[in-house]
Amino acid sequence: MEAETIANDGPTEAQKLRAEQTAEAAVEDSGNPPVPAPAPAPQDSGNTFRLFEDVAQAHDTMPIVSVSKAMVRFTLYETRTRFYVVGANADDTIFRVLKIDRTVDVGELSLTEDDAVYNRRQVLALLGTIEDGNKSTGFTKLLVAWGIVGFIRFTAGYYMSLITKRSIVALIGGHYVYHVDETQLLPITTGPTSRLPDRNSEEGRYLSIFQSLDLGKTFYFSYTYDITNTLQNNIIRTRAAAAAGPHTKVKTPKPIFNEMFVWNDHLLQGARTCLKDTTDWCLPIIHGFIDQAKLSVFGRAVYITLIARRSHFFAGARFLKRGVNDKGYVANEVETEQIVSDMLTMSFHSGKEGMWGNPRYTSYVQHRGSIPLNWSQDVTNMSPKPPIEINVVDPFYSAAALHFDDMFRRYGAPCVVLNLVKERERTPRESLLLTEFTACIEYLNQFLEEGRKIQYIAWDMSRASKSRDQEVILTLECIAEQVLEETGFFHNGGSPTPEARAAGQRIMKLQHGVVRTNCIDCLDRTNAAQFMIGKRALGHQLHALGIIDEPFVAFDTDAVNLLTEMFHDHGDTIALQYGGSHLVNTVEGYRKINQWSSHSRDMIEAVRRFYSNSFVDATRQEAINLFLGNFRVNKDKTKLWDLTNDYHLHHHDPRLPRTRRDYQMWWTPNNLKDCEEPPAMPKVKGRVEEKVLADHWTNVYKPVISSFQRVFAYNVNSSLRYLPPDVMQKEGREMDMSPFKIRAREVVQPKEIEKQKEKASKEKSFSLHRWLIHADPSISAVTEKTGSFHDSERSSEKEIKDEGKHEGKVTAIENILHTCSQPTVNEQEMQEYERYISYPQAQTITAVIATSSNKPHPEFTPYVDMATAKVESHGPKEEDLAVFQRYLDVPQEAMKMKSNLVSGIDSEEMVKKKYTAYQSWLKGRGMTVGRAAVKGGGKET
Repeated sequence: MEAETIANDGPTEAQKLRAEQTAEAAVEDSGNPPVPAPAPAPQDSGNTFRLFEDVAQAHDTMPIVSVSKAMVRFTLYETRTRFYVVGANADDTIFRVLKIDRTVDVGELSLTEDDAVYNRRQVLALLGTIEDGNKSTGFTKLLVAWGIVGFIRFTAGYYMSLITKRSIVALIGGHYVYHVDETQLLPITTGPTSRLPDRNSEEGRYLSIFQSLDLGKTFYFSYTYDITNTLQNNIIRTRAAAAAGPHTKVKTPKPIFNEMFVWNDHLLQGARTCLKDTTDWCLPIIHGFIDQAKLSVFGRAVYITLIARRSHFFAGARFLKRGVNDKGYVANEVETEQIVSDMLTMSFHSGKEGMWGNPRYTSYVQHRGSIPLNWSQDVTNMSPKPPIEINVVDPFYSAAALHFDDMFRRYGAPCVVLNLVKERERTPRESLLLTEFTACIEYLNQFLEEGRKIQYIAWDMSRASKSRDQEVILTLECIAEQVLEETGFFHNGGSPTPEARAAGQRIMKLQHGVVRTNCIDCLDRTNAAQFMIGKRALGHQLHALGIIDEPFVAFDTDAVNLLTEMFHDHGDTIALQYGGSHLVNTVEGYRKINQWSSHSRDMIEAVRRFYSNSFVDATRQEAINLFLGNFRVNKDKTKLWDLTNDYHLHHHDPRLPRTRRDYQMWWTPNNLKDCEEPPAMPKVKGRVEEKVLADHWTNVYKPVISSFQRVFAYNVNSSLRYLPPDVMQKEGREMDMSPFKIRAREVVQPKEIEKQKEKASKEKSFSLHRWLIHADPSISAVTEKTGSFHDSERSSEKEIKDEGKHEGKVTAIENILHTCSQPTVNEQEMQEYERYISYPQAQTITAVIATSSNKPHPEFTPYVDMATAKVESHGPKEEDLAVFQRYLDVPQEAMKMKSNLVSGIDSEEMVKKKYTAYQSWLKGRGMTVGRAAVKGGGKET
């Protein structure tokens, strides 16, 4: 993935100007006509779809503009009183200038757009003139940016946010989509406010909160493609406008960006009041997830693109934003679009079906969002699962009615609701919302006509995953097929006219309606369900493109493995943005694959999510409210960090008048109308078609010297990486490179397992304490060395293939069950075990008797011999021998005392003698008894 940065060094503008003037003088000396002065810019629409304006004008006037007008690079120059932003297009043939006044009063923004369009020589001459006029105060080049995010103000002057680093993430119809890697916030006023404020000041605290929202993570933009709308909406709207242009002389309208997904909408408000067209200079950015991968079908490239757009209405962290607000916007609302395109022709245009009629593009749209009820969870008790409270019980479900009416407006009918919350619980939590949401759908449906009702599917996915008699994946497959039959999917093509049908053109098919999936958090279970729906849609999309014969792709194929990885990244990203951690339950978990290895990962992610929700979400919510403009800084009002909650920032002010809808006619009639298919496109031929398509080739195929590592098409993820490593090494077998070939391990029959066990029992087997690894005896030597579950699994597969016993491989769960039922031990362990159980049987049982025995203990003799051998060379000392002898005699004396006690001696004397004998025995054991008596004949003490 290419990351583009530009250094600020290099030749000065004056040097460039002198070089250009020298070149101009050489041209004039050669007799060529001089370059004309800058001409006023044509009154274009300034949108990303300017191509169709040129198409419309091509029928009346010639020639048309053959290069893209979209500015992609912005160079910032600074003087003492102004900023100059010089914008350039992709091939550096068109330049425009924006002036920013730095001397205005604090709190004001002054932007002046130059109407002239310059070429390279002319803009260098302009910069040279500005440099000459500011020699005393200075004229410097600050930086080169790839886009302007917008302008923001807190308590002092304005700041300008610039994109300084980008990387390509997708290519859609010849239009690149970029990820924002780095941004820079630059103060644009002079004086004290031109410097960054103190961190402890009020301005500094707001600036710190604003910058805590990292724009370098999961924010995306495009210069020439509207990523805020779906592919279906973009093509239909643009085709309709282009078809109307040449006949009605109606100008192509500006792009209607979907405000719901424009996350920098608040930062663009200041520019809207100063500029004629904000999108010429400022880029709308979205927040969510974009990924693209290549499905290689025998050399035929099929691109799968996944776009997730997060709504900035009612946006926030997990426990702080739940349910729906009174405007009908739900928390964690994400629109996911799956685009599958055959890259045989990259452009959206087709010579047979006309402009924007390429039939090699398909898409399918899904939706996720919190349950549209007024509910919340209290996180003050630091519980990982706080109790659920329904705050407002509305018998008319007004907020839910607004939400579903907006769904009809955006996607049409039908709206299929897939509710995955729990049905049975010991302590009712999710089941409370299930009952209330079911009643809500029943109330809203009673006023809708047949065919337009909300289709409601409630299924306890969590309980099904723990049940032994229900398959989660199979149930989701059935639900996905049912949903696709209801909504269909978008397939681009020609207009449904009799002429098109007679010519054999592919007719456009539209998606009507959408599936809305939710669980309690709209994260883990929702992502698994959306993957299954996307998997089913992938089969239909590939079938429509003529790639496969049947509209179905199986698990454990390269195509589905590729889609699984994309949806896994998609779910992780959405979970990080809303919940603060990755997915806790993945698709593999619901497929019951790698449950042992994923259990620890799930626990870690659960702890991370709990920590984020408890300690980080409050700060993150403040940054979101400030960035989106939900909180407006006002010196006379409460500070952002002093708010007890942000309820009033996301709900309607009750002091203001509000129009209430009818409780029965809760929908807008126009929203339930079917989407009209666009009219036939006018065909362009000859030189006009070449000039119209010039924008596409200029944007994608830039005439610059590069390397494979910097080319997006070379670095894009591909299904070829999922091929087994030994697929090229199989001799005598035909290689199957198809991405639709099932590459799963097959189950070995029990008879084959028994044969392997009988053969391996003669050599070496597993021990009992390693039963969890594998039961296959033929691979015991490998697993004893590594001890790794996956390494032993791969080694077993290789050895079984080399021996040629069977083609399949034993699954992990069957090995575990087989080993538990028939554990084995090797010969060495068997000998150790027999010695262990026979040792107590070899020992004699002795009883304590009154008489003593002079026979030493069997283990005492070797010990004495060993000690004697160590002192033979030096010889024992006389005193040591005396002590040793006394040490041996003391136990015998103690036994004599015990015999006297038994024979009837006086009790008092027996006690004294017993105590004396015991004391002497103790002293003799410590090797300190009798030294004075042996040495000098003194008394013992």
